[in-house]
Amino acid sequence: MSTRELSVAQEAAHAAGSVLSRHFREGVVMRNKDVANLVSDADVEAEHAVAEVIRRHFADHAILGEEAHQASTKAEKLWVVDPLDGTANFAHKIPHFAVSIAYYQNGQAEVGVIFNPITNDWYIATRGGGALFNGTRVHVSDCTRLDETMIGVGFPYDRGALMEATLAGIGDVIRREVHGVRRFGTAALDLCMVGTGLFGAYFEYQLSPWDYAAGRLFAEEAGGKVTDARGNPLGLAKTSVMASNGHLHDAMLEAIVPHHP
Repeated sequence: MSTRELSVAQEAAHAAGSVLSRHFREGVVMRNKDVANLVSDADVEAEHAVAEVIRRHFADHAILGEEAHQASTKAEKLWVVDPLDGTANFAHKIPHFAVSIAYYQNGQAEVGVIFNPITNDWYIATRGGGALFNGTRVHVSDCTRLDETMIGVGFPYDRGALMEATLAGIGDVIRREVHGVRRFGTAALDLCMVGTGLFGAYFEYQLSPWDYAAGRLFAEEAGGKVTDARGNPLGLAKTSVMASNGHLHDAMLEAIVPHHP
């Protein structure tokens, strides 16, 4: 991997961030895909901004995005894009959302860039190059017990069985005397919080590739471990996700595997 893909990812994230910042200031009409699953012109416009930058530099690369670009995950040179991760936060004027852009080559994550345009926070990872938060190298926490740490969790759009499974998993985690469980509503940033050591672990029972494609590389390059929520290797498909500092992985799996849908 050359530095060119990283440079393009940053340029594309900045372009999308400009779109989101404008809509965040000026307001935007939200629409429902289904219950609690929102989309807006900001999402779509931001994804087009990302695609425009990528295609200007890499016309032959494939793009898989949440809103408008549906390339195969088997493409040799693949960009996986969430133009607005945390749409519900965005809709409610909560400045905790991000652009998430990952570059995969032959199925392996090579570059991950996550950008919150409101706080101007940059999370950048390259395979073998470590993880950087605003230019400073970061590492996962060194906690070895669940009762020493905070845990992150994500809720599904599904308000039925999947939600009940998530609540059961949270209950089991809390009973293990963690310091607390937090749900901030932005999977990409949750994974980054594992990488920066703020969370000892994070889990969610259902995510799409664009939700975790960049964040998983950030967490891994910061020294963490990322699998599905049963402990299996993480591919590039709709799946559950579990990320930890490594030390806490087995203890977390003991708590959440029994409730996995």
